[in-house]
Amino acid sequence: MKRVGIRDVAEHAGVSISTVSNALNRPGTVSEQLATRVRSAADQLGYVPLQAAQQLRAGRSGLLGMTVINIANPFFAEMVAGAEDAASAAGMRVLVGNSSDDAGKERDHLELFERVQVEGALVSPFGQTRPWLDRLRRRGIPVVLVDAVDDTGQSPSVSFDDVAGGRLAAEHLLSTGRRRLAFVGAREEVRQVRERLAGARAAVAAHPGATIEPIWTRRTTSELGRAFGEQIADRSPGDRPDGIVTSNDHLAIGLLHGLVTRGVRVPEDIAVVGYDDIEFAAIAAVPLTSVRQPAREMGRTAAEMLLARVNGDDHEQLESVVYQPELIVRASTGGHA
Repeated sequence: MKRVGIRDVAEHAGVSISTVSNALNRPGTVSEQLATRVRSAADQLGYVPLQAAQQLRAGRSGLLGMTVINIANPFFAEMVAGAEDAASAAGMRVLVGNSSDDAGKERDHLELFERVQVEGALVSPFGQTRPWLDRLRRRGIPVVLVDAVDDTGQSPSVSFDDVAGGRLAAEHLLSTGRRRLAFVGAREEVRQVRERLAGARAAVAAHPGATIEPIWTRRTTSELGRAFGEQIADRSPGDRPDGIVTSNDHLAIGLLHGLVTRGVRVPEDIAVVGYDDIEFAAIAAVPLTSVRQPAREMGRTAAEMLLARVNGDDHEQLESVVYQPELIVRASTGGHA
């Protein structure tokens, strides 16, 4: 069906387009009789004004843009939900771009934010975003980084101490007597993954005789985790790690499945620690020990910081918030289910 436009309303009411615009947007500029006539014509035709056009005419889009690395990961979905909580309370909406571990998609989303004139951007970066963030800032669009830190000091950020998180996970395994650790993660060039591994390596270095083996996957999905779990299980017992840190819970849950279906006992033979503490961690076949990140709180905090900048509060400009890790111990490392 053809969309009903303002010209259709004008023809139906027998008035000019400018009269329709005045009657709907500035009713005080026309008589009550004429305003009623125009509203009646709009109702009969089912005319709905374009909100975006109205907002742009007012000089505001009412939108915040937000990019996340992979919204299929419940961690990022929760982060978006937190941002939406804050935006909704301020009468705004969040336009979400899912990068799906693809730097090209991420650039497309940032370009879209520029075109639709979002009032601010929340960016959880995957690729090299600096040129695009600079473009947004030059257009007067403030940026807040989420789950990342701006090394240039140009944007405030809400992040997580991933070095401490990786250290905490490895130290926990070492405290249970594990000495042959593995770190299973995707893309060492991703800052979060690199820092989690650095923290785990630091913990291992403090224990003479302990080792850690990096195992890299293409993506951080449960399917790939299962495949790597099967590959590890198929090694000879003396060649397997006895403790595994993963870069996220998706990988860990798949890994658990791969190990268990191949007859490896968890945690007796291999203990496993995940990262993020998503909802499914507690209800996995072997409840998963995980490093908890407050995803929803991080998203809400970042959005509140961005809204402060949108509203001209310069005191928030260079603020950085860093959340600290918490280890939730469950059966996959010998804790209570």
